[in-house]
Amino acid sequence: MMLAGVSALGLGIAVATIPVPYVVESPGPTYNTLGQSQGHPVISVTGRETFPAAGNLDLTTVYVDGGPNGPVSILGAFSAWLDRSKAVYPQELLYPTGTSKEEAQEQSTVAMTTSQENAIASALTELGIPYGQQLQAVDLSTGAAAEGKIQPSDVLVSINGKDITSLAVIQEDLAAGKGAPVDVVVERDGQQVTQTITPKDNGEGRFVLGVVLKALFTFPFDVQISLDKVGGPSAGMMFALGIIDTVTPGDLTGGKHVAGTGTISPDGAVGPIGGIGQKLIGARAAGATVFLAPAGNCDEVVGHIPDGLQVVRVENLAGARAAVELAGSGQDTSGLPACTNN
Repeated sequence: MMLAGVSALGLGIAVATIPVPYVVESPGPTYNTLGQSQGHPVISVTGRETFPAAGNLDLTTVYVDGGPNGPVSILGAFSAWLDRSKAVYPQELLYPTGTSKEEAQEQSTVAMTTSQENAIASALTELGIPYGQQLQAVDLSTGAAAEGKIQPSDVLVSINGKDITSLAVIQEDLAAGKGAPVDVVVERDGQQVTQTITPKDNGEGRFVLGVVLKALFTFPFDVQISLDKVGGPSAGMMFALGIIDTVTPGDLTGGKHVAGTGTISPDGAVGPIGGIGQKLIGARAAGATVFLAPAGNCDEVVGHIPDGLQVVRVENLAGARAAVELAGSGQDTSGLPACTNN
């Protein structure tokens, strides 16, 4: 009987510790973009006058266990299922099969760097401060219209004689041409090369060149964002708000505790992110009373809002800024856009 009991115990322990292909998300810490991290300002600006800001504009984070970060056991996954503050997902939903820890970290770091650059660009756009932007090819899709004509590292200069200052210039010209060939000038190895390309329909009625692009910015002053051990693109909107508050007089928050999340594009569009439920919990635990949530995440927000936290639905940086200003002024915020079941 003793041997049977020991064997059963050993078998139970073994089964409980067997790794399973799931990922567990739990609330992570928050960081005030107007404050400091490890003794350094999260946002530092040189070359332009800055203004001290009170209050909080917190970016929110999520701890991720499983996948490339290390295995999750059956017991760990089961206990997470029972914990309302955590979420459990099949591993393949978050990480492609075979993704290594190093690859995941690199992707997260690149996404964070891109989000910071986009945050600066969107903040300057919102404030009406001009800056330079070029678009560089980084890859081509399979069977791209530009295959053999545009190469990775080419900088796109013009399309049909129009200077390419943003992605919108390309999109508008391709839409107007309705599939007609376009003349694209690229800079390659210090020389300008003209290529005639016939765009392809992407299957959704839009004509595209099939080029993956990244923005190369030239800003009129220097903005440094210092935040260790945080990756991904989801802090973009809060970085942008922090930059706006830093370079404009007064307090955007009026001393209030505001948190939020969302990707940001150079033109100020706010995009959805992962782990919204855990970020809501983390924000409220840190003391936030207002939370800015991307409109694209509203389905996940409804029914998961902690007591004492007002969630404001935002679609762009202008809307997020207006919401923070209203809350900071002490006025009634009940009329701000909210996530609903409709």
